[in-house]
Amino acid sequence: MNETLKVLETRRSCRNFDPSKMPSNEDIEAIIKAGTYAATGMGKQSPIIIAVTNKEMRDKISKANAQVMGADMDPFYGAPVILIVLANKEVPTYIYDGSLVLGNLMNAAESLGISSIWIHRAKEEFESDFGKAILKNLGIEGDFEGIGHCALGYAAVPVNAAAPRKDSYVHYIK
Repeated sequence: MNETLKVLETRRSCRNFDPSKMPSNEDIEAIIKAGTYAATGMGKQSPIIIAVTNKEMRDKISKANAQVMGADMDPFYGAPVILIVLANKEVPTYIYDGSLVLGNLMNAAESLGISSIWIHRAKEEFESDFGKAILKNLGIEGDFEGIGHCALGYAAVPVNAAAPRKDSYVHYIK
């Protein structure tokens, strides 16, 4: 089977990361680069990626995300790396653009043997004073909306196999 198709068929969300095993900077950069090559509407490249490898900041973001969720847990399941995707709301396709970036990030990670999961609530995080302060500290200006987080790391236990695909997934018009 083609390696790309194999990655697409085998990638699964990880919900139990080994927080002590950090992916290499080289692998993180390769994953980020893949995200920047996602298709975007009219080639506008509306998304941006905030790469968080600093444990203290990662933990603050985790706490803010948990507060939005109304839970007392680590919503990133111990992943040591968080790639946050935001997109410029002035571009009509911004949500789709950011979603494609997240897909590229997760598939690129899988191709390198790194586990991932898409975690929501970035919208609420970056509408808060906490999120706005992160953007300000990074010098990011504009009307950005949080699309999602790609949590990365190495699985502490093997991820589950794919569920069988439903019979009604595809409908053909021939």
